[in-house]
Amino acid sequence: MSTAVETAGPATSTLTLPKAVALTTVLSIVGIFSVLSVALYLWQEWMGDPLKSIGAFIPIVSLLLILRVWRSLGWEITTSRNAWWGLVILAVTIALVHISDHAILELILTSQWTVFLPPRSLVAVAYVTGIVLLFGGPRLFRAALFPIALMWFVNPVPHVFNVWIDLPLQHASALIARGFAHALGQQLTNDQLHLMFTPNFGMFIAPGCNGIRGAITMGFIALIAGYIYKFRPTAHVLVTLGAVMLGYVFNFVRLCVLVLYYIVGLHITWLQSRAEMGDYIIGACLFFFATILLFSIIRRFSSTGDLRPPALPESPSNAAAPASFFPRWIALLLVLLVGSVTYARALVQQYRAPQTAVDPSVLGVFPQQVGNYTLQRRWNEYIGSGTVLFYWADYRPAAGGDTVSIGVSPVLGAHDSLVCHAARGEQWLWHGNMDVPTASEPISFSASFFNTGATQYLEATTICTGATCGQFSNNNTHFGLVYSRPDAHTLLTQSPTRPIPILIRTETLDTQISADAARAELTANLRSFLSGADVSSFSSPYRQ
Repeated sequence: MSTAVETAGPATSTLTLPKAVALTTVLSIVGIFSVLSVALYLWQEWMGDPLKSIGAFIPIVSLLLILRVWRSLGWEITTSRNAWWGLVILAVTIALVHISDHAILELILTSQWTVFLPPRSLVAVAYVTGIVLLFGGPRLFRAALFPIALMWFVNPVPHVFNVWIDLPLQHASALIARGFAHALGQQLTNDQLHLMFTPNFGMFIAPGCNGIRGAITMGFIALIAGYIYKFRPTAHVLVTLGAVMLGYVFNFVRLCVLVLYYIVGLHITWLQSRAEMGDYIIGACLFFFATILLFSIIRRFSSTGDLRPPALPESPSNAAAPASFFPRWIALLLVLLVGSVTYARALVQQYRAPQTAVDPSVLGVFPQQVGNYTLQRRWNEYIGSGTVLFYWADYRPAAGGDTVSIGVSPVLGAHDSLVCHAARGEQWLWHGNMDVPTASEPISFSASFFNTGATQYLEATTICTGATCGQFSNNNTHFGLVYSRPDAHTLLTQSPTRPIPILIRTETLDTQISADAARAELTANLRSFLSGADVSSFSSPYRQ
């Protein structure tokens, strides 16, 4: 008598590879909430700065290009154990973002070039790298290296670019437009950036008029097109550089045409009130022609000889997702959820306690007496939208002497004032660390000394998280590191309590004394004030 034995095969999943990829894509997009502070910063940059607005398209293009490559690989989900390194990259990236939310960590290269650590562009690249490596493995990572690297340009124009390239181009554009007007026999005012044809009719060569927006847009078009159309490396570089130059050339043409418009407007007054719209129309038409010319060049270098992208080898697959997909997907979900806890708690806290919002009409809360110093006045410093940037108070010693000003920011979070000085093009004469005894405990400050020609002043900044304050920097004039230590309890408990920057400033109007003597005098005044101050108490009314 024989017995039939049925052997069970390996378990299979009803989840197909395309559906598994779609599920991963959705989770990855939603998971951006785990690095919300970086996402919000980039969003504000895109929406608030027209020069950087093109960065908003970079994540979309990168995602589409990665999915395009993944499709050519048959939506393959790797079974390699090395792919788990992608989860490590994600976890480290999210952890660094959360540390930077509660502390300052910045690298000062020059007085006009400061790099936040980790850089927002690097966070974007690392986030995408982790996802791709975790599910696609080394094979997909190598195939999608270009769209992954493209994420670096989510911040397409760093501040140092504005200082070293944008502003000089602004002057160059004004010089060319002025020279063209003079060549046509039109005399203009002596202002370098204003081209006034009459006292009330003229144009201002603003930074946005120097062609950098069009040049960057043309450069990205050529860069992405070169990848899609499979340009040879040399052709790819040359076409991209040529596209940037094309954008600048057409902008100079736009300025010259605009000069002609203004000359005609001197005789046809109807055009004078419509000069801004005329500028838009002229710029749009020239950009359209420049784009046509660029795609003609792209067509010339395309491997297909036309504008049809070369077809990628496709391996469509409706096979079931491998068993290794599910533990990786669950692990990714857990990492993203843990990274989102702080932001979720902050949103819930804000929803439950809307009264903690800053009232811009109310002055800050400061003690009447700090040691031997008496409160003289209070005022608020605002940013353009009317939001309070700093609450300020002036204190003067009872025996007379230089005033000490203290500012508390209810909105900035982990922030170093050197960033603001660099943005305004202000250079410090000295920068370094200052350990100062206070009424409660010794506190470290990052201090800087400035001479504007009209005044000499010393600034000292620190960060308070709860009752803990401290900010550190090395004693270099330019290159160096500025950092603060995050509160361990806040990080471990993922409390939404945010750090509050404290800025203390004292100055002298005597610019005849040497910088070293002025700094020594102001340092003594600052130390005298802080010896009777409980620094953390200044931030207590604004803690969340």
